[in-house]
Amino acid sequence: MLSWLSQNLANILVCLGLSLIIFAIVFCSVLNRRKGKRSCGCNCACCAMRETCHSVKTEEHPA
Repeated sequence: MLSWLSQNLANILVCLGLSLIIFAIVFCSVLNRRKGKRSCGCNCACCAMRETCHSVKTEEHPA
């Protein structure tokens, strides 16, 4: 068992590192979602889901 661990130590460490990175990304995403931040990026004018992310403010201009 120890020989298998020593032969595969590099692979195990890489897998653990990648797992930690994925966990951190998901954790930060959940925290941002709870804070009300969205992960939509930019250019909401071209987004088909812009009404669900941001409330549309309509301004009435006097004619």
